Formats: sequence, C-alpha cells, structure tokens
Amino acid sequence: MKKYYWKTWLRPNYLTKATNDYVAEVATTGRTLHNQDIARQYVEMGSELQYETVLDVLNRADRLRREKLQEGYCVQTGVCHHAPQIVGSWIGATASHDPELHRLTLSSVPTAEMRTALGEVGVEVLGIREGGAYISLVTDVTTGLTDGTLTPGGQIIIAGDRIKIEPVKGEAGIGVFLTDGVSDDYPVTPLAINHPKEIIALVPANLPTGTYTLFAVTRYSNGDRLLKDPRRITYTTPLIVT
Repeated sequence: MKKYYWKTWLRPNYLTKATNDYVAEVATTGRTLHNQDIARQYVEMGSELQYETVLDVLNRADRLRREKLQEGYCVQTGVCHHAPQIVGSWIGATASHDPELHRLTLSSVPTAEMRTALGEVGVEVLGIREGGAYISLVTDVTTGLTDGTLTPGGQIIIAGDRIKIEPVKGEAGIGVFLTDGVSDDYPVTPLAINHPKEIIALVPANLPTGTYTLFAVTRYSNGDRLLKDPRRITYTTPLIVT
C-alpha cells in the first residue's frame, strides 16, 4: 500500500488539438516549504539542537552549495544531483560566451534515493478542472524550456484559461507579476499578446537571481464580462532566475 499520495488535478492540454488530452497538475498551492519550515519540523521531531542553530546550518549549507556550483562543481544531496549547464547555440569552434545567446543554468535530476522514495508515492486524481481561471504552463521563449527557468529581459508565454488582463490601463495592481515573497512585486510587461488562454509578456531585465512565484491579477471573467473585484491567479510551479 502506498504511504504517500499526490493530490492531482487534470487540466485540458491546450498545446494539442485533441479534445480528450489532459495534463496533470499536482495540487501544491500553499504547500511550499522554506528552510525556516524545515528547521522548525526538524526541531519538532525531537532534535536537541535549537531552531536558530538548525536554520543557520541549513542556510550555510545552501550558500556553500551555491558557491561550489558557481565554481563549476556538481553538487549532490540526498534529493537531487545538480550540474552546471549552458543553454544556447555556439557558432564556430572559437566562439566566445555571449550572455545574450548563452544562458547559464543548472541540470537537476533526482538521486537514486529520491527515485526510490517516489516509488512509494501514489496519485489521487481529484478530477478534471476545466472551469475557472488558472495558469497551466509558463514557457521561456529564449530557451524554449518549461522547467521553471526564466531569462531576464526575455519573453515568456503564459498558457491557461481566463487569464486575459483587463482592464489593461487605468487601474493599479492589474497585470502580471513575479514575487519572491520578500521584496516588492516585479511587473511582467508589456503584454505583446493578451488573450483569455495565452499571454506573452516581457520578464524584467533587472530581475535578481532567486526563486519567484508568477501571478496575474485581472477582472476578466468571460467574453465581455468583468468581475466586480480583481481576481488573483497564481502559477503553482516555482520560477527560477540563476
């Protein structure tokens, strides 16, 4: 018997023409853990170490891992193997690094221990979520990737349903934003395409490295109808700038 279960919604796959094609979306809204949460749970498990000590160790370990990845090392934890990776085309054997063409990122794959742990996870399908507003996928146009990586200054394609930004002008707080949960929200503009099922927008060129959550705020409902109050639509997959 499975010990763990991922609660999962099925959403229509708008990238194909098939009417019975769906993609799975694990229900992770409000279920993101940070070092503070891990440290707190570690202490609650019965550790003799103080919360502040555990949190300091976790933060220092993260800083050391980041530094070693900057130096070009691979880093393996008990969860994932991280390796430096450069995305982009190099023309000619003597081509030099061009930040406009080559994106430095990481390749992360589950370790053998994590793959074994995933074998203990079952899937509980909650049903098909066709109605309502949602964001199903974000694609980085520069790299063509949908793995959550973002290119500052590049465009992204936001797919979903009922995500059209209205009104476009004249109301504060309406639009597409990225937030790290700490600093101010970063507007993602301009809206090159602003449709109910697709938005193409520009990522801020000065976006600092870090992990972000993308969300849209709109009064759009359906057709020409507008909501009385703005609605916030959050993309549940974390987005990363390295």
